[in-house]
Parts: sequence; C-alpha cells; structure tokens
Amino acid sequence: MRKFFRSIWLVITLPARGLRAAKAFMNTEPEEHPLGEVFSDLAQNPQARQLFWNQVEAFRHHLLRAMLAILVGVVIAFVFTQQLVDFLSMPIGGLDKLVAIEVTEPFSIYMKVTLLAGFAIAIPYIAFELWAFAAPGLRPRERWYGLVGIPLAVIFFISGMAFTYYILLPAALPYLVGLLGFHAQLRPQSYFSFVTGLMFWIGVCFEFPLVIYVLTAMGLVKPQVLARQWRIAIVVIAIIAALGPTVDALSMFLTMLPMIGLYLISIGLSYIAYAGRGKPAEQKTAQEAAK
Repeated sequence: MRKFFRSIWLVITLPARGLRAAKAFMNTEPEEHPLGEVFSDLAQNPQARQLFWNQVEAFRHHLLRAMLAILVGVVIAFVFTQQLVDFLSMPIGGLDKLVAIEVTEPFSIYMKVTLLAGFAIAIPYIAFELWAFAAPGLRPRERWYGLVGIPLAVIFFISGMAFTYYILLPAALPYLVGLLGFHAQLRPQSYFSFVTGLMFWIGVCFEFPLVIYVLTAMGLVKPQVLARQWRIAIVVIAIIAALGPTVDALSMFLTMLPMIGLYLISIGLSYIAYAGRGKPAEQKTAQEAAK
C-alpha cells in the first residue's frame, strides 16, 4: 500500500520536479575548454575521444527525432495538400493554366507539396532539437535566448515563404512567362518545382539572422568581422541568388534584396549576442580581481 501511495505522490509532484530540473539546467554554467586543448585531448586522451563519440551519438538521436517530426508533419499536411496545391497555383491563374503531359505528374506534385508543408509544420520541433543539442555547451543567458529564438525561427521561415509567394512570384512570373512573347503552356511539374523550391530556399535564407546570433553566442563569429566584410557578403549573396531556382535578372534582384536586409539584421543581432557574451567574462574577471 505504501508503494501505491508513493507512486501517486510521484505522479502528482512530477510537474514540480520537472520545473526544478529545467530551472537548474537553464541556470547551470558550462565548463569552458580552449579549442586547442580540446583537439589535444582528442588526440591523446581516450576518455575525451569517448566523450566526443557520445556527443556524436547524442546528435544522431536528436537528428532522428527531428526526422520523425518531419514524418508526422507530412502525415498532417497530407490531409490539406489539395487545398495547398490550389493555393500555390493562384499566382499563375489556377490549375486550369497548367497542362500535365505525364501520368505521374499529379502524384509527384502532390508529394512535393506535402513534403514542403510537412517540413514547415515540423520547424518548431526541429529548432527545439537543435537547441537541446547545443544547450549544454551554452551559458544560461544564451540558453534562454536560444529557447526564445525557436518561435522566431518559425516566424522567419514562414516570413520567407510569404515574401516569395506574395512579392517575388507575382513580380517574376509575368516576366518569365511573357519573355520574348512566346505563348507558354506551363507543365505542373516545372511550375510547382519552381515555386516550392523558391519558397523553401528563401524561407531557409530568412533563418540566417538566427544562425548568426547562435554562432556569435558560441564565440565562433564576431560582429566586427561581419560589419567589415559587407562588400564580400553582397558578392556572396549575389552568387547564391544566381545559383537558386531563379534564372532571370529581375527574380535574382528581388531575391537579393531581402537577403541583404537579413545580413544587416544579422550584424545587429550579432552585436547583441557579442555584448551578452562579454558580460559574464567581465563579471568573472572582477570576481577574480576581488579575491
């Protein structure tokens, strides 16, 4: 009987114990090791190598759970795929404007749209898994910012897709279709490959400010370098825009504009992360000097 009541008590107190454990984890300072020391330990210390492989195994588990989340998102999106296909065909004037010439085209399009929608649905959990893997090596302040950044990752990705659908496609499609005055009969395969590919990659590009913030918080990027190398960044952005699904100057220009804006936002976020990273170091130095 005692075991029964103990089990009931453990179930009742589970949320409180979970909150205490989460609070302790979020406020725990990580151990810091210089990068040179880490590589030296990996070469000489078997325990360090074992720890490294444990981290690789942990990353594999996080990646597996993220893939399962995408699978769940695909299953959910499968129910609404027809509505999404109708929605994505609106910039070209509807499905009636598209002519299929292969038997497998409708199925291929159905799966392509379902995968994109499933990935968009799973973005919050994917971002959480990436945060959960990196969190043990971050300072408390960086953990909290990373956790708050998960909803922002969703907002940025959806904003990128919305920018593509509402601004880039209406501006680029008439130019592309009407180029040289040809009467174009678009295939569903080429149209939806173009639209979904463009929406996906622009959505990913919109995540760039968050990536820069995380890298700065980890000490891998400095905002001063980003600010000094803005000319090189613009050249790289132009190359990325040229390698994307767009093939004309107008679409390339419309792709570059938000990417340049995102780069400037990234510099600002990098300065914020850099300032936050410097405060704990200054406090630690002051404490050591007081001793």
